[in-house]
Amino acid sequence: MVARIIDGKAVAAKVRAQVKERVERLRQEGVVPGLAVILVGEDAASRLYVGNKVRACREVGIASRKIELPGHATEAELIRTIEGLNRDPAMHGILVQLPLPPAIDSHRVFEAVAAEKDVDGFHLYNVGLLATGRWEFAPCTPAGIMRLLAHEGVSCRGQHAVVVGASNVVGKPMALMLLQEGATITVCNSKTRDLAQYTRLADILIVAVGRPGIVTGDMVKPGVVVIDVGINRLEDGRFVGDVDFASVARKASRITPVPGGVGPMTVAMLLDNTVTAAERRERTRPPIPLADPVDAA
Repeated sequence: MVARIIDGKAVAAKVRAQVKERVERLRQEGVVPGLAVILVGEDAASRLYVGNKVRACREVGIASRKIELPGHATEAELIRTIEGLNRDPAMHGILVQLPLPPAIDSHRVFEAVAAEKDVDGFHLYNVGLLATGRWEFAPCTPAGIMRLLAHEGVSCRGQHAVVVGASNVVGKPMALMLLQEGATITVCNSKTRDLAQYTRLADILIVAVGRPGIVTGDMVKPGVVVIDVGINRLEDGRFVGDVDFASVARKASRITPVPGGVGPMTVAMLLDNTVTAAERRERTRPPIPLADPVDAA
């Protein structure tokens, strides 16, 4: 068996095209969707990711604002910046680029972002909605994975989905979204003993731990659908995933490559969430009165 490669770039391009159409409709109504991206410190990878997001916004017509704070910025300074953006009507979405400096509590930062502008889906309100199956903003990477599965015609209903990794960013929300679609879920973490006994049972296997080659071909069953979220840079400069692609691809029915699989979908879903935030605010905004009540009297 030779696995079908799931082309995340192609699916992301379709999502971006749909987002661009929605942006154009909003602009015709006088609304310009806006996304603020906050970068704290000088992390090279974070700068690269932020640059990609700003460029993606520009390509679909979203107005982006990049705010850079020094690595020694305090938690209070970051939260004050967020509070200012919460009050800014031009910004429909706010994203705080991770990782943050160790001295800053990311949980407090996420809670400072207004829930209606939380396009990363990390605010407790949005996490609670996700847990009850009626999310408004789902974390971008799990949302992108669900879009990839749907595009490939992979039904989750009745399938055994194994998620390797239990982070708040990917693993936990991923499990909730798969559960909502009718899958039976197993979540493995760093304390799981004999990982292979679980991965071999997976109909759908999602790996997000940041360890290159942690899943190999002898750890999966024939026909499995494999989504590799990891992206790891080796000493020779190559980027690889958490899955040993060569050996797993010989047994899987479908597999995402690294790079070019999940990564493009994460950015595409950020754009999608930002436009959704703009659309929701315009629907809930009270109508402008035809005349000032005092003048009309």
